[in-house]
Amino acid sequence: MANTLFDKPLFLKKGRYIQELASLEDVFDLLDDWPVEKQGATYEVLVRACRLAAQGVFPLPAIRENVRRFLMREGVLANIEEVPLGAKYTNDRNLGS
Repeated sequence: MANTLFDKPLFLKKGRYIQELASLEDVFDLLDDWPVEKQGATYEVLVRACRLAAQGVFPLPAIRENVRRFLMREGVLANIEEVPLGAKYTNDRNLGS
């Protein structure tokens, strides 16, 4: 596979956790783990597009956009603002001292 990193990662809500999707490989892992009962036509089209992207036929930015739309449709796309930042919760305390 050629360069498969996205220009900006996507974030997926997984229960109480956030998963980063930064590459085509991350998307393949997501699709492999996607529940069978939720694998409809949109899922199948996305899988085919990802396979074409892995072959260098389908543009990576288009894959990222399609994954973003898929996650949004499924209600699991997390906004970057929802991702907690460690520094935000340290209350300016120096944890190293």
